[in-house]
Amino acid sequence: MARSNHHADGLPATRTRSLAEDGLCETPLRNNSVPSPQVRTCNSSRLSAYLLALRPWSFSASFAPVALGAALAYKVSHEFSPLVFVTTCVTALSVHAAGNVVNTYFDYMRGVDDSKRSDDRILVDKILTPDEVVHLGVLLYTVGCAGFILLVSCSPARMEHLALVYFGGLSSSFLYTGGIGLKYIALGDVLVLVTFGPVCVLYSFVAQAGLMAPVTLFYAMPLAMNTEAILHGNNARDREHDARAGAVTLAVLLGHTGSHVLYALLLFAPYIVFAVVGTHCGAHWLLLPLITLPTAFDLERQFRDGRLTRLSRHTAKLNVYFGLFYILGVVMSVPDSLPGLKVR
Repeated sequence: MARSNHHADGLPATRTRSLAEDGLCETPLRNNSVPSPQVRTCNSSRLSAYLLALRPWSFSASFAPVALGAALAYKVSHEFSPLVFVTTCVTALSVHAAGNVVNTYFDYMRGVDDSKRSDDRILVDKILTPDEVVHLGVLLYTVGCAGFILLVSCSPARMEHLALVYFGGLSSSFLYTGGIGLKYIALGDVLVLVTFGPVCVLYSFVAQAGLMAPVTLFYAMPLAMNTEAILHGNNARDREHDARAGAVTLAVLLGHTGSHVLYALLLFAPYIVFAVVGTHCGAHWLLLPLITLPTAFDLERQFRDGRLTRLSRHTAKLNVYFGLFYILGVVMSVPDSLPGLKVR
């Protein structure tokens, strides 16, 4: 899910040249010899390359909904398990990172990412090989599944409920660019909207509270729409390049004007929801995210003026603070003031 020049974070990867390209990783070690500084530097460079492939700057897009789900569960059950929360984060972040890696691989193999125009330089600059990226993706999915097994053992939720949500999210992370490649047929935006909102929030809520509550989907949508704005801003910037590469996104279908309208809707609709709920339902703490409203107006102005180069990066920064204030608002609210939540 979150992607290369089409992923949910929208932040460009830094171009780094691996030492293997310079021939510095080929110095063999003699028996019983101490690794040379070149070899140690090479190992450090390889580790940095693997970390870069994960796109860790995008993890707030999955961490925030997990934290929101845990906060909602606490309001319902008055219980919070740190072990369940940490395990939930590990599984969600592992699947998110695996989806990023899958995105890197298939965008490169399909020719969407090239050396002329790509934010993700991992494969186009040969920092890692395609096989290494595949192995990294398999490792991340394995870590996620191992974490899920641990979560089942420590969560009060029924295994089938957790499995339904978890493997739904896992499948989404792969199908975004793998398999049928939903991103390439204008369904990637919908997938991101669902996965980085309802799926993550419900998964965390079920893991903590041990029950399914459809009302969590309502609470997930403001955060999901704000996260989708990151992806849409990125796609709007790359609209012409995507069209030439054969990737069909909503930005390609809508054009500049339609994309501007959709971006504004994704930005401002959550604030309208908070204003209504905060003033009419007594959940005044949910007005906290409105602190970020001036930034949202500035971002809309950037889009309107055609300044799209760094728009997704700026939207991602907004998403961090938006999510933080939203979660804090839920934590500080009186449970009875949160509409739809039934306190046990």
